[in-house]
Amino acid sequence: MALKQRSFISLDAFSVEDILDLLDLAASHKADEGAYRYAHILQGKVVGLFFEKPSLRTRISFEVGVYQLGGQCLYMGPESGALGGREALRDQARVVSRYLDAVVLRTLKHETILEFARFSNKPVINGLSDQFHPCQALGDMLTIREKHGRLTGLKLAYVGDANNVCRSLAHACVKCGMQLAVASPNGYGLNDAFLKTLKAPDLVSQTEDPVEAVKDADGIYTDVWTSMGQEKETEKRRQAFKGYQVSAKLAGKAPKAIVMHCLPAHRGEEISDQILDSPRSVVYDQAENRLHVQRALFCRLMT
Repeated sequence: MALKQRSFISLDAFSVEDILDLLDLAASHKADEGAYRYAHILQGKVVGLFFEKPSLRTRISFEVGVYQLGGQCLYMGPESGALGGREALRDQARVVSRYLDAVVLRTLKHETILEFARFSNKPVINGLSDQFHPCQALGDMLTIREKHGRLTGLKLAYVGDANNVCRSLAHACVKCGMQLAVASPNGYGLNDAFLKTLKAPDLVSQTEDPVEAVKDADGIYTDVWTSMGQEKETEKRRQAFKGYQVSAKLAGKAPKAIVMHCLPAHRGEEISDQILDSPRSVVYDQAENRLHVQRALFCRLMT
């Protein structure tokens, strides 16, 4: 079942059926059921990784996934210069399309991915932008389904900065029939312009009270308060997010909830050591599942 979209830039462009199919295929690969059928799907193909930001999980999971499918990777990191820096981005996209079979972009600005995809005639995958992190959200959905056996009807509480991860989680939750309750300080939540783009905005709620957000939650999710590129705001954000740490006390308000974090974590800030290292934490399952969903993504985009 090939995806109708040529590229994977944001989850809102994909149907529920597409998302569930990717999760099913990823789960099958993870269980080694039928994985052999795709072992050579990238044989003779080269995938380019163009990263404007440093990376651990994104780079390794994509490289391993490509190698496992029989392909090769070409990595261009931050030291190679920003996309569109030395020449027009449209020229780069057109040239790269002649060399590579697919491109993964990890960019400072989402507009860079949109423009690159516009002029590329090969699949483009969003490995992270300032607006969205769809591959992370796919891995998160796989993790939640593994732990709870379903997605529809569940409630996910997100505590912290409503950043690129939170926006992609909103897309994923709406598509999969999950509630998303976001708890952020004033000025750090999802903005009205984004909320208006959601197909089922009633599934997404916002509050400034973390306790209210986690009530009856099946999962509690957090991310760093200060993302890459926001380092000058570090102290300001620490002050704004006081009281928003996912601690054992807060997690205790939702005893059946798994605890999630996309990593890297700033231990002792947005999440305590006690809860990050607790049996309720599924953060390493999330990290592993990035590999499985991205491998499934290549299988669907490249066939």
